[in-house]
Amino acid sequence: MMLRDLLPPSVPLHVEGTVDLPISQLAYDSRCVQPGALFFALPGSKVHGAQFISQAIARGACAVVVPPATPVAARVTTITTAAPRVLLGLVADRFYGRPSTSVTLVGVTGTSGKTTTTYLLEAIWQTMGWMPGVIGTVNYRYGDQVFPAPFTTPEAVELQALLAEMVAAGVKHVAMEVSSHALVQERVRGCAWDGAVFTNLGRDHLDFHSDLEDYFAAKSRLFLQALADSEKADRFAVINADDPWGRRLLSQPLSARVLTYGLQSGVTVSARAVEADARGLRGVLRCGNEEVPFSSTLIGEPHLYNILAAAAAAFALGIPTERVAAGIARCTLVPGRLEKIEVGQPFTVLVDYAHKPDALEKTLLAVRRFTVGRLITVFGCGGDRDRGKRPLMGEVVGRLSDIALLTSDNPRTEDPWQILAEVEPGLMHTGLEKVADPEAIASLRRGYVVLQDRREAIRAALAGAQPGDTVVVAGKGHEDYQIIGTTKYHFDDREEVRAYLKQRYSEEQR
Repeated sequence: MMLRDLLPPSVPLHVEGTVDLPISQLAYDSRCVQPGALFFALPGSKVHGAQFISQAIARGACAVVVPPATPVAARVTTITTAAPRVLLGLVADRFYGRPSTSVTLVGVTGTSGKTTTTYLLEAIWQTMGWMPGVIGTVNYRYGDQVFPAPFTTPEAVELQALLAEMVAAGVKHVAMEVSSHALVQERVRGCAWDGAVFTNLGRDHLDFHSDLEDYFAAKSRLFLQALADSEKADRFAVINADDPWGRRLLSQPLSARVLTYGLQSGVTVSARAVEADARGLRGVLRCGNEEVPFSSTLIGEPHLYNILAAAAAAFALGIPTERVAAGIARCTLVPGRLEKIEVGQPFTVLVDYAHKPDALEKTLLAVRRFTVGRLITVFGCGGDRDRGKRPLMGEVVGRLSDIALLTSDNPRTEDPWQILAEVEPGLMHTGLEKVADPEAIASLRRGYVVLQDRREAIRAALAGAQPGDTVVVAGKGHEDYQIIGTTKYHFDDREEVRAYLKQRYSEEQR
């Protein structure tokens, strides 16, 4: 495509050199540049891409996008703009043929529930006989194609390339998790949205955002900017009216049809006569004036809200309520989201991704309702992330659990023991007493144990669990790795649980 055709008139820029150039590639990493590339020198968290302009040109870049007052020694077409990420999003959209205009595109944002909501929406679309695409935290997928997800929301170039690939394969409906990072960094700029879903907001990513207000402002961009800018007709916004931040969003000027969901009266989509236990959820789903019975193997009230979110998005798209209920039943598993591990043990084991105070509180409250014995929680906090949430996590677990096992999550470059020391005051504040011997868990009524090694902590929890207990292994969910220092090691909570339980119960049988 010619450079002239890639540059949008909406972005202020200054061009030095010819725009009558064929562009064969878009790149923002100089190591990936190929001859004929348009290279974007973007600001990074540690270094600025402007430092690598010479390398990009040496590898064959024929044009570069730079911030103001950036010298470019080589004689190539130079595009100067104060908004390089905005330009990248719009150029990527054009370069790949505006793929989002050829699909029904629904974005899901919020602190918790994004992944499950997209899984549910995918299942509902599948009941309609459609082949949907999903872009999110666990993976990117469509049909029989599954790709690893380095980011919840890909960078603009990879995102538009993936959307174009989906369109070429016949995908007509795409559900995308939209992170606050992606919105701030303009990764979804250029996308033509049909609808957007807001799940909830709690403390998260405060190592990236200055405070909760800044975090909320980032999430709001999907509705106040991206959805408003979309050229699609009959756009819709689905918002959780039970969430205080959702109500804040509802007070904003939204240029789309607004549908609300929740368990209060007066919302567009709700549920009644709900039964929740370790087997899942059952009740009556109400969409507008229509009602239909629903059943799901997904566990707990957080999943009930995700079901309502997906149902509201499907309802906005005109999908019959019977198909919505069928899709809810079809979605039997969301990896690492209150995922039940069963190997014949006489107690319940759930692996969950909850790694922030609000999400963990909702998870433990939901599990507590159907736990007849003790609630045993294995948890930790990640390193090189928001340190302020650490005692809050400890307080939530100590308040809602009978037994807590404090362990490492992804310590990254921090000292694991220092992280544990910052979490522990939260546990102590609840009155839980520290127990030195993990073998005491079997007979302990209340208390907590600190085991820095995550494998040891999981095994200690399972070894001490008794009939009727519930063990929640929280924090990593679907992740199959642990980052210690700068090295990523294979580690999957679900694998660890299954391996121990199979060994324990096979030994007991022998």
